Amino acid sequence: NSKLRHVEKDVLIPQIMRDRAKELCSDKVQAFTKCCQETGFLMVVKCRQENTALKDCLVGYYSDPSFYEECKAEYLKQREEYRATGIKKKRQKVASNV
Repeated sequence: NSKLRHVEKDVLIPQIMRDRAKELCSDKVQAFTKCCQETGFLMVVKCRQENTALKDCLVGYYSDPSFYEECKAEYLKQREEYRATGIKKKRQKVASNV
């Protein structure tokens, strides 16, 4: 049964998308994080270029229908495994403060 509930469409699948996009944009996450650490409270002004590159990368994935379908398939596979075994698989989180 691949029918999705509201919480799955609006919360759980987007969470997978965010996690995967951060992994795929990790070079830009690191560049933005490094800039922020080096510039302190002036980061809003000085890290504008890194922030824009990171946002463009993330939004590119968030707005890609095939990426959504990929993440939806990953979610459905996890859901199927959970229903079969009762064991919830934890996604590995990317260590970042974004």
